Amino acid sequence: MKQVFALLLSIGSLAAFGQNVNGYVIYNAKGKKVSYEKMVKSLSKSNVILFGEYHNNPISHWLELEVTKSLHNNFNLTLGAEMIERDNHDELQLYLKDSIDQKGLDSMARLWNNHKTDYKPLVDFAKDSGLNFIGCNIPRRYASLVYKKDFGALDTLSAEEKSWIAPLPIPFDSSLSQYVAMLAMMGGHGGPTIVKAQAIKDATMAHFILEHYTISEENKFLHYNGSFHSDFYQGIMWYLQTYSPGIQVGTIATVSQADNSKLDKSHIGRADFIICVDEDMTTTY
Repeated sequence: MKQVFALLLSIGSLAAFGQNVNGYVIYNAKGKKVSYEKMVKSLSKSNVILFGEYHNNPISHWLELEVTKSLHNNFNLTLGAEMIERDNHDELQLYLKDSIDQKGLDSMARLWNNHKTDYKPLVDFAKDSGLNFIGCNIPRRYASLVYKKDFGALDTLSAEEKSWIAPLPIPFDSSLSQYVAMLAMMGGHGGPTIVKAQAIKDATMAHFILEHYTISEENKFLHYNGSFHSDFYQGIMWYLQTYSPGIQVGTIATVSQADNSKLDKSHIGRADFIICVDEDMTTTY
């Protein structure tokens, strides 16, 4: 009997130290755990896939590359990103065509501080695979202009400057829940123009996705953006469906939890697939 008791005690001790530790878990919109393979298979039915990331999360960046590789194996893939602003699109194309090297791109384009660790692998995969990579975001200075002076300030821009932005005037719905939530998070600071600055980014990214995408079953456009830009099927997705009714859009969101063994209710319905990362995961900056 003592031997049995000792064995049970040993097993209990091992269980205490052997809890299941997962860096991330993938859930569907209803909060059910799904495999990576099932996620990719489902997203493959969409025309455009919006990958919502946390900008400093290594799991987001790793899975972005893995999803890119998986889709490239079976479809004609075009890539695009929030992280390359539209007035740097031409410089990006020079890099993809080997007309300039990384040092040249660094000096000619306004790259994010974490480009080398987090986005260069995606750009280089496109370069090595002969894929196009589109700079989709509005130049930040014009989003700042909207924040300071409202949409009307964009009317003063030159024709070249306007070519880097979605056609004006853009449709805008201030009642969308994510915009309402954004204003609430700011505690009233910044006023309604801070939401309009977000909207001009969303509209511009949607516009340039559509400009570089031809709808077909074989063609897919994979876009990398901060999760807030596509969470709850809004932001970029709202503009995609406004500009191109009927387009099929798949979404991924990234969230972080102390315990990722079950998805918090607040994240249910955030996207078609939710990557739930352990909040102890290291960050890239």
